[in-house]
Amino acid sequence: MTDAQTGAVLSLNNLKAGYGQTEILHDLSLHVNPNEIVAVIGPNGAGKSTAMKSVLGLLNIREGSVVLNGEEITDTPAQKVIEKGISYVPQTNNVFVNLSVQENLEMGAWTRPRGVEARIAEMYDLFPDLAEKRHQAAGSLSGGQRQMVAMAKALMVDAKILLLDEPTAGLSPKYRGEIFSTIQKIKHTGVPILIVEQNAKQALGVSDRGYVLVDGANRHTGTGEGLANDPEIARMFLGGGH
Repeated sequence: MTDAQTGAVLSLNNLKAGYGQTEILHDLSLHVNPNEIVAVIGPNGAGKSTAMKSVLGLLNIREGSVVLNGEEITDTPAQKVIEKGISYVPQTNNVFVNLSVQENLEMGAWTRPRGVEARIAEMYDLFPDLAEKRHQAAGSLSGGQRQMVAMAKALMVDAKILLLDEPTAGLSPKYRGEIFSTIQKIKHTGVPILIVEQNAKQALGVSDRGYVLVDGANRHTGTGEGLANDPEIARMFLGGGH
């Protein structure tokens, strides 16, 4: 483990992993420090979402390790990973569409033994749009509002880190901006965030650091600002993100 990873909340170390016999991640390493937003960008098929799934025990990891706050959790089943404090918002099917906003948040508190009502109140402070719609079915909301429900539901537990898989996919520019603003607010509550995004320019704009994945391996790493202003990366990946 490198010096940069000492004290990391989450680190993926030299991962070789995939599905069945197909290897998708090739010696991949990345880490998230306390109070950081870290973006993972790259072309379609680069292994971005696959890297996130490796944290949840959903891949066949052949080599390398996944470490949460100094504890190795490689190949730990998803339910146990969530109980250890990793909150994950998948790209799709991330809310209970027939339940109200309030009921979704209550469902998100399944590992929380007490303080549920107080935590829901905190979520309505963080996501004020949802407070007005607390009794509406989540499936009746706009895509951006549903994404906010999904993030609030994931934060109902005492998250050590939040994993977001393509949180702005398919959203209007207005809601993309709102989601990225909310991600920054979440960081200020003390929860570090690992985000996989196709909207690379905006993602790097809110991120402390970023990784560029190509063909399942690290191609570039740096600060969010540094990567966003790198001419080579702009030419390769950010053409649609201006």
